[in-house]
Amino acid sequence: MERLIIFDLDGTLLNTIADLGTAADYTLAELGLPQHTLDEYRLMVGNGMRKLIMRALPQEKAQDDAFVDNTLAAFLKYYAEHIDIYTKPYPDIPEFISTLSNAGFKLAVASNKIQVGAEKLIAKFFPGIDFVAVMGNSPEYPLKPDAAVVEYIMNKAGTDRDHTIMIGDSGTDIQTARNAGIPIIAVSWGFRPRHELTTADFIADDVLSLKKILKL
Repeated sequence: MERLIIFDLDGTLLNTIADLGTAADYTLAELGLPQHTLDEYRLMVGNGMRKLIMRALPQEKAQDDAFVDNTLAAFLKYYAEHIDIYTKPYPDIPEFISTLSNAGFKLAVASNKIQVGAEKLIAKFFPGIDFVAVMGNSPEYPLKPDAAVVEYIMNKAGTDRDHTIMIGDSGTDIQTARNAGIPIIAVSWGFRPRHELTTADFIADDVLSLKKILKL
């Protein structure tokens, strides 16, 4: 049976934080609200766009569902139009993905990013790679760390837990893998500090580390 690798997107394959932070700051500025640094945004992402906006808003605003909905809509409109201004792959990642594809691995993406955004970025930065699935936030499946999206990907790929591994950069990804009953490699170059990744099965500090863990 072919092996399946399920990747997180933001903080794992692509450094998206500048576009996310810029879009959030633009939205907050339009509302006359305080903005944040990129380091602050690194700790706000990972649980979907609504959570990002709630964390970016002042506490009293974040408790107002209607205000959050309106702010989220404005953020998503700006972000969709400016999603790839600063975003770029992490070092050696495109070559690594090509190596995996050529070696016969099945590849997929499981992200909490909006679906259209995940598809656009994968198509731009990994052209010609035949991903089994590129899964973002959609009404059909709950967000990670729920394992439903991983179960869907495994079923679509025709692989089982013994032949599947996940690669991500956060505690959310680690918990997703645990909920799905599959191993997880955490990468330390993403948005979360290394000490948050210690419960992963492996930690990779660069692509060479990933290759060694995967025995490439």
